[in-house]
Amino acid sequence: MRRNEFQLRVNWGDTDKAGIVYYPNYFKWFDIAGHQFFRSAGLSPVELVVNRQIILPLIDVRCTFEQPLYYDDIITIKTVVGEINNKTIKLHHDVYRGDTRTGTGYELRGWVKETEGKIKAVPIPDEVKDILREDRPAENNQINPWLSA
Repeated sequence: MRRNEFQLRVNWGDTDKAGIVYYPNYFKWFDIAGHQFFRSAGLSPVELVVNRQIILPLIDVRCTFEQPLYYDDIITIKTVVGEINNKTIKLHHDVYRGDTRTGTGYELRGWVKETEGKIKAVPIPDEVKDILREDRPAENNQINPWLSA
């Protein structure tokens, strides 16, 4: 299945008073990594809306926290397609600081068509399923000035 990697630096606003990452940030990072994943697959969420009237709403999400993260840590979020069903896509995310996994979880997203202000889940086209099933090495070709600052 297709995979992608995305890096970012933990910002001060991501932490609590003790300087430890506040848990809801994992869900924010999963969302960012999911959007980066779709972009890397040539399925930009913006282009899906404009060209196909498709949105990818979040249906379910889960995270297990394994190790704390701290201000200024650089993390890598590794994303891989876990499941492709008729109208849903499950993305698995693993968050790493170096070689240490600090959390793991998933997002379940719907393939939803917006027509005349109404939304309805529709079958994922075969060509999209083929793209998501491609066994490709993880891409991490972002240029992120925040990581080298």
